[in-house]
Amino acid sequence: MATDLLQDVLASADGRTDLPKLGGMARPNGVVIVSERFWAFATTDGSLYEGTMPVRRSLFGRLPLLRGLLQLASSVTPLARGRGVARASERFFFLAAFAASLSLVALPVRFELPAGLALTALLLGWLFRGRTLRLHGAEHRAIAAAEERRLEACWSGAARPSRFSPRCGTNFAALALPMTVLAERIWPVAGTSVATSLLVALLALAVTMELWKAVQHPSGLLRGLLLPGLALQRLTTREPELADTRVALAAVASVLSRELA
Repeated sequence: MATDLLQDVLASADGRTDLPKLGGMARPNGVVIVSERFWAFATTDGSLYEGTMPVRRSLFGRLPLLRGLLQLASSVTPLARGRGVARASERFFFLAAFAASLSLVALPVRFELPAGLALTALLLGWLFRGRTLRLHGAEHRAIAAAEERRLEACWSGAARPSRFSPRCGTNFAALALPMTVLAERIWPVAGTSVATSLLVALLALAVTMELWKAVQHPSGLLRGLLLPGLALQRLTTREPELADTRVALAAVASVLSRELA
C-alpha cells in the first residue's frame, strides 16, 4: 500500500466511531493484525500479505467453553494458512510444539515439570527471536492508536500510545497457568488415560478463555486479574522505534481499508 493511501486510510479511520476490534501477533520480521473478518501481515522489508479469517456462524461458535477453543484455533489462522506469514518448516515446528505441550500430561509425574520447562524455554526462544520484542510493542501501540483514534498522530510519531495491552496473549498465558494447575488438583490426571489427560488440559484452556472474556468486560470488575500478565509484558515487549510502529500501522491500515470499504 502506497504511503499516501495508507495515511489516508489512517486519517479516515480516526474520524470513524464504528471501528472493528483488532488483535494481532508479532513475528521476527513483521506484524500481523486481525479483525473478525480480515488479517494482514506487514513486514519490515515493506511487503504486505493479506487474507480472510474463517467464518464463525455455527451454533458451536456460541456455546460456552467450546467457543473459546474455536477462537483460539481461529487466532492462529494467519500462521497456519497465511501466505508469507510463516514458512512450511515454521508451521511444522508450531504444530509439533503444540502437540508436544498436550502430550506432557502423558509423561510420568517426575518428568512432567522438567519437560514442561524445557519446552517452554524452547517456545519462548522461537517466539521472541529477532525483532519480535520491539514489534510486539509496536503491535500493541498500533492497536491502541486505533482504539484511541490517534492513528495519524501515531504514524507521525506525535502520539505514542501504550505498548502494553490488556488483550495480549501474555495475559492469557498468565491466566492459563494457574487454571491448568487448579484443573489438575480438582481432577488429578496422574495414572489416568492419555485421552482423559488431554480432556483436562483442553477443559482448562476453555475455562481460561471464558475467564479471559470476563476480564475484558467494560465493567472492569475482574480487571485486577490482568496485573500478572501486564507485568510479564515488560519482558515480552520492548519500546518500539517509530519504524517498528509504522510496520504495525501498515497492517492496521490494510485491515481497516477492507473493513471500511
